[in-house]
Amino acid sequence: MQGGKITQVPSGMEFLELVREDLQRVDREIQQRSVASVEAITSIGHYLHSSGGKRLRPALLLLCSKLVGGSASDEAIQLAAVVEMIHAATLVHDDVIDVAETRRGRPSPNVLWGNHTSVLAGDWLYMQAFQVALEQRDFRILDILISLTQTMVEGELLQLERLGSAAVTEADYMDLVHRKTAALFSACARLGALVAGATASVEAQLSDYAWNLGMAFQLVDDVLDFTAQQDVLGKPVGSDLREGKATPGFSLEAFSDLSTTPSNCLFCDTQVSSPCVIDQHGQPVDGLTQIGGATGEINPVNTKFVQHNATRIRIT
Repeated sequence: MQGGKITQVPSGMEFLELVREDLQRVDREIQQRSVASVEAITSIGHYLHSSGGKRLRPALLLLCSKLVGGSASDEAIQLAAVVEMIHAATLVHDDVIDVAETRRGRPSPNVLWGNHTSVLAGDWLYMQAFQVALEQRDFRILDILISLTQTMVEGELLQLERLGSAAVTEADYMDLVHRKTAALFSACARLGALVAGATASVEAQLSDYAWNLGMAFQLVDDVLDFTAQQDVLGKPVGSDLREGKATPGFSLEAFSDLSTTPSNCLFCDTQVSSPCVIDQHGQPVDGLTQIGGATGEINPVNTKFVQHNATRIRIT
């Protein structure tokens, strides 16, 4: 692995095809490990698993493991299941905190089972993930997972503190992206490299690559919250803004000149090119082109992370 120019970039589907059979093994592992002595926990675990999802995090772990070791070992399959279970636990907790009603196009667990049961099921998934990881008897793995979990919980708490705040800066937003998304991507790459026997240098390089990938991924995902259709997102469009969350190019500072009276909602039924807000005169303002310029500003920021990766690893 060395720096150089990427002459041909495979598509996301081509990358996933490299680990398609391995991901099937991961799915079987998750299905088996999601069985609890309490029926509600098993039901929620299987419900989440059957909801689909891109499996990006286990795929990233497996790709890094195969890049270093040539194949996906049983240990790599186990850890891929672990990171997906941790991710599922965060989704359950996020939906409770956000009072979400849908997840991946279906009713979210908190709607079907209630908040109390969902929170406890998320806790169980966290502990089960650590129980599986503990089977490998490697303190390095536990160090990575514990640090990751603390970082992600801190990110959720910081986001709650900043809800609706007009003082959120770009640095604040990037810190949240790091804690809530990029840190997990980075941990996936590090774990995959570790169980494949990578050197410390290679492990660090793959971790850095995955961190930048995670940052770019979340930036795009946040923009899609404004631009995609609900059937594509699997959740209502504009939900982040409704909840007062800071997103790229749509800084809450942009609303300083807008009316905040109860009669002026953030979204309306007027047909515009993207989700809008209502200005102080009651007129719809195009959210992506006039408030913060998300479409114009996100590309340079996102490209920074992508180009960083392009100079780090040569694909041959």
